[in-house]
Amino acid sequence: MTGKKGICVLGSLNMDLVCNTEEFPQPGQTVTARSFATFTGGKGGNQAVAAAKLGQKVSMVACAGDDAYGAEYLKVLRDLGVDTKYVSVLPDVSTGVALIEVDAKGENRIAVVPGANALMDEARALEAHLAFMHCDALLLQMETPLESAIAAAEIAHFAGATVIHDPAPARPIPERLLQACDYVTPNESELAALTGMDASTAEAALPACRRLLEMGAKAVINKRGEEGALLVTPEGQNLFFGLRVQAVDTTAAGDTFNAAFASGLNMGMSVHDAICFANGAAAVSVTGQGAQPAMPTLAEAMAFVQ
Repeated sequence: MTGKKGICVLGSLNMDLVCNTEEFPQPGQTVTARSFATFTGGKGGNQAVAAAKLGQKVSMVACAGDDAYGAEYLKVLRDLGVDTKYVSVLPDVSTGVALIEVDAKGENRIAVVPGANALMDEARALEAHLAFMHCDALLLQMETPLESAIAAAEIAHFAGATVIHDPAPARPIPERLLQACDYVTPNESELAALTGMDASTAEAALPACRRLLEMGAKAVINKRGEEGALLVTPEGQNLFFGLRVQAVDTTAAGDTFNAAFASGLNMGMSVHDAICFANGAAAVSVTGQGAQPAMPTLAEAMAFVQ
């Protein structure tokens, strides 16, 4: 079911420290949490794991610390069959950590300590050039230095791969990066931050998506959670309705969407079918606890979509 070369992911590896509460504490307030758990996370690692669970051949380009969290993460990736040849294990630096609070509604608040992710620079990206040259699709995010994403995107684009960029967390995107990407996939808040325009509804988001096209994007997929996804290209736009589920934990729903979209394209789906598949996979992912454990297998995603 995989493409001939598979999916490459350049991005972050974080250990998620997840605390479940009835409600978020206010400043100065202490609340008693219901539970605590640790999960492997980070947008890059999440997308790699999601694609691997969907049956794709996956390679990961990242940095981890020479610590217990880094060793645990590498084992998780390797157990799923992810190629970790280009994961640099760095001494005297911590693996990235995300402190995550999840309330009774399934909403989350996240604080990230970048650690080794901050050292995923252009030089390390260039060392992994063969991974970018020999993939069908490249997935990027914004939790590593932009220079590495630009280098990876330009190499993959030149080699003919589909480049899918998740501009999260939102910060200005250089024109160079936009021009090397086939799809840019902001959620509502990221779209608003990138364009300075309202994106609170699908109707309001349309001009903001067009603004990203003017800035150099070839196509924009605005991820809108339960509302679905809005695809905007120079030729027109389509709104793909979301699938309503009982959310337990929304962490990494967007990462699951991006990995599933790339996987769908890699399995020969049309762009429209791949977005529907991604909507379904993302919906399944919010019905369980933890970012990666709740990500669906290919069989689970297909069953839900059908």
